[in-house]
Amino acid sequence: MTSHWEDFANADVILTCGSNNAENHPVSMKWVNRALDAGAKWIVVDPRYTRSAALSDLYCPIRSGTDIAFYGGMINYILEHDKWQHEYCLNYTNISYLINPDFSFDPTTGEFTGWDESSKSYVTTTWGYQTDSETEWDTSETGTYSWVSKDGVPHFDTPTLKTPKKDPTLQDPNCVYQVMKEHYSRYTIDTVASICGMDAETLEQVYELYTSTGEAGKAGTILYAIGQTQHHYGANNARAMCIVQLLLGNIGVPGGGLNALRGEPNVQGCTDMCIMPADLPGYLHWPDADSTPTLADWCAHETYSDGYYTNKPKFMVSFLKSWFGENATFDNDYGYGWLPKVHKPGNWTSIRTFEHMAEGTMKGYFALGQNPAHSGGNTKSIRQSLANLDWLVNADIVMTETGSFWDAPDMDATKIGTECYFLPVASIVEKPGTILNSGRLMQWRQKAIEPQGDTKTDLQIMNLLHKKMVELYDKEGGVCPEPITKVKWDYETDGEADFRKVAWELNGYNVATTDFDKNQPDLLSGFAKLAADGSTACGIWIYSGFYNNNDAPLDPAQQPVARRGQDDPGNIYLHPKWAFSWPANRRIIYNRASADMNGQPWNPDKVAVKWDSASNSWITNDVPDFGATKTDASGATVQVEPNNKAFIMRWEQNACLFSSGMKDMPLPEFYEPYESPTDNILNGRNESPMIQFAEDPSVKRGDRSEYPIVATTYSVTEHWQTGGQTHCCPALNEAQPKQFCEISEELAAEKGIKNGDMVRIWNNRGDIKMYAMVTRRLVPLQVNGETVHEIGMIHHWGWANTFTGSDLTNDLTPNVGDPNSFIPEYKAFLVNIEKA
Repeated sequence: MTSHWEDFANADVILTCGSNNAENHPVSMKWVNRALDAGAKWIVVDPRYTRSAALSDLYCPIRSGTDIAFYGGMINYILEHDKWQHEYCLNYTNISYLINPDFSFDPTTGEFTGWDESSKSYVTTTWGYQTDSETEWDTSETGTYSWVSKDGVPHFDTPTLKTPKKDPTLQDPNCVYQVMKEHYSRYTIDTVASICGMDAETLEQVYELYTSTGEAGKAGTILYAIGQTQHHYGANNARAMCIVQLLLGNIGVPGGGLNALRGEPNVQGCTDMCIMPADLPGYLHWPDADSTPTLADWCAHETYSDGYYTNKPKFMVSFLKSWFGENATFDNDYGYGWLPKVHKPGNWTSIRTFEHMAEGTMKGYFALGQNPAHSGGNTKSIRQSLANLDWLVNADIVMTETGSFWDAPDMDATKIGTECYFLPVASIVEKPGTILNSGRLMQWRQKAIEPQGDTKTDLQIMNLLHKKMVELYDKEGGVCPEPITKVKWDYETDGEADFRKVAWELNGYNVATTDFDKNQPDLLSGFAKLAADGSTACGIWIYSGFYNNNDAPLDPAQQPVARRGQDDPGNIYLHPKWAFSWPANRRIIYNRASADMNGQPWNPDKVAVKWDSASNSWITNDVPDFGATKTDASGATVQVEPNNKAFIMRWEQNACLFSSGMKDMPLPEFYEPYESPTDNILNGRNESPMIQFAEDPSVKRGDRSEYPIVATTYSVTEHWQTGGQTHCCPALNEAQPKQFCEISEELAAEKGIKNGDMVRIWNNRGDIKMYAMVTRRLVPLQVNGETVHEIGMIHHWGWANTFTGSDLTNDLTPNVGDPNSFIPEYKAFLVNIEKA
């Protein structure tokens, strides 16, 4: 999320697509309504006429799984009607960069250049830029990268900056503008409307209204959620939105941004803290056994040639010092060799994990605060995989379907040998610590009550497990003990795990002047203080600065992560003293792009940053996301005049309309869902060539001749995730008592189904029953000349719920995934339906 929730109020046009924020993220409506009160327009694009759609100015239905077609059509509309923000794009994006002349896309095969059929992956060489010049790093004593030569810094091959060729006139056929224009010329309004099941006139109204934000001084924001991401091309759904926002100049500006609405209050924190199999905390990449076996290899492979990620060695060495403490030294690569090395990140995704169990190569599983036997794709297959384990530990607030998988209606407990353990965990009100919302906003919450009964916090559980493992290694020995026994682990006060000391570790500190035992940390002010020579430690560099008050290290209320005030510089809903927004308490990421090349805001009434020519200095209502100052030769801090380096996390320091960073496509290309009711009319391939896990026999792909109905899943306000907590509350069960599916009046008439009937929904993976809600909120769609029906199912019920139970919706969803994020495709699949 590049912005924050309050920033929605600054928008001129809001587009909700892949989210029903009025119902599923109701707090967002406080800020959407402020924008509407100020005259903003709201567009909702959704398969259903949702509660959000009912409040919007313009609603357009869409067939689930066709978002790239929708956004591809908008990109084409922007380019064809010259709606793009010229000054913004020419200076802050790679629109003028020249792409390798060998690059192409073949619409007859649906493949970009570089496709390797044997490995089912792309060799992305042709997706790169043409090179204008090359510059080596200056690591001399007075050079820009003098820190590389300091004692203690790992010796690594520094990168070479390859400055791309550009054509500011945009006439070269290999420039990004021309490549994009050709690629998306196929995405006409009529074609997109046919694919998405839309009315062409309504679609054009959507395009016209939203692209009006390409005018300098206007701002449009896109609100999305898992309706966009849970597809086997979900990452490129997000990429398509990025391209739209960049072309319109909507990234970095107040009221703009690409804003993911999280469905669980700590999803952002989980992804930050390495829930993704390819990431360390802070989105540093895990060591790879093939390409980065040593720390020098990692630094050489991961360090960017320009931009802020030139500092990656500082982040990595500080992370290793945090992880292994005094055991991490220059002579042993700071303990880098003790970190696990992955061979292929996809092997350790949630989907692949259950395939390992089915194959018999994984013997134990620890489910902490998750319920995959309910929330995973193809949950019947997950239950069967769990039955192959030797042991399962489930740590949760209530008994879940994962913790009691053997009790499922289709399982025979007498034939399951898995030893199951349940650890009761303290709830959010029974423990202190940080939590993050969608807008990267960290807040410290105090413990309200003591944990009940025998429950323990998750930190206490991890602390006890670690101590026991070290004890067993010391007593019994074992293979490769160092990753456990050499870990720095001193987060206790009076024998109990202390959340505050974990906060010190995450924030970062000076190693030589910190003493955890004496409660005397020398906390760093922020990640700019991190070093690559072993002198600093930091558990997660992006959080550095959230807990940095050395005068009160044991008092969270005195830290930046606390709520310290409600002042609002610039009157644009920034509130910088209300908790802490990573990175560096910055509320709007890439805020340099909110002003033109001279540093003057596109909208003078909504100033995030501004260059004051009278004083030759920056006015910064938000923490600047660019090099606003520098240290001169005398050691003094001086202001840096405006330049075009608005996207410093890219090595180009310009945003990427065309990108070689994705595994499956440099430009988002439309593919049908894995199970589709029609053929792809935009290219010669239905699903993406890089779809993951589709060849596993458990997937059991369904054919549209047997299963002609599109299904999607979503949530309701009254229940939360897999329902464990909310189904313990009788009032919520009364408000929303039973699981249901929504079907159109036309489909109901065709199938002889009445409102409130019990219906059977099935495909090759599962067979479930729930109540029918016959509604006008769904209508049949005309897709490629044929009528296509879609149904919607909620998913909060299972056999383990207190007071109420039902079949699992996710018995029907396919366990296929995206090659970038490995997320399953919950949001578009095929089923059939009949009255039960």
